[in-house]
Amino acid sequence: MTKQDRAVRTRFALIRSAAEQFEARGYVRASLAEISAGAGVSSGALHFHFANKAAVAEAVEDAAALALRRIARRSRDGDGCALQRLVDVTHQVARLLCADVVVRAGLRLNAEAVAGRVRDLRREWRECVHELLAEADRRGELAAGVPPHRTSAVVLAATTGIEVLAREDHGWLAQPSLTDVWQLLLPCVAAPHLAGALDPAGTDPEGGDAEAGPAARADREESGTAAGLALR
Repeated sequence: MTKQDRAVRTRFALIRSAAEQFEARGYVRASLAEISAGAGVSSGALHFHFANKAAVAEAVEDAAALALRRIARRSRDGDGCALQRLVDVTHQVARLLCADVVVRAGLRLNAEAVAGRVRDLRREWRECVHELLAEADRRGELAAGVPPHRTSAVVLAATTGIEVLAREDHGWLAQPSLTDVWQLLLPCVAAPHLAGALDPAGTDPEGGDAEAGPAARADREESGTAAGLALR
């Protein structure tokens, strides 16, 4: 293993350890000593990569943002029914949150505006929902009289609510939670010709590659680095 590979693995291990500490103890109570110990490295190694705790938290948010951006981009650029892709991406994000502590911690840090940073980590998600519903409207997939912007508000409220509830109980991220939402919503918003053709449980039941450490993979792909350690 090269020196560069070791440095990449150490950085990823520190980001994962920090995410675990932030999720379990919160930003204020988490300490750099606990983060370095959780990653199995010295405090000196931590400070080689990150100047302070705020820098570590920012790296966690960045990794979460990349993972969410990757899923949103793939859904927007996909083929087939836009409404089904919207259903599918909500399930993909739920699996991402369930599988990856870095994404969970990144969203929580962002919601709490840690260290006064100004960032909107959920913007990519809002744009993804808006664009898929606008596409569904253009393709005649929405029922008559159903405005995309109002449907978007409902979807965003439901998915954000599930994410917040899941901070205390990860069971909210299980497939039945979102399936119930879509079973209620799809008959109200989908055009009649799509009745029975849409799957509220999603069309990717195996979860694709969500179990392979999404935040680490997204970070690795974005940076172009071949070496990496799964953060899951």
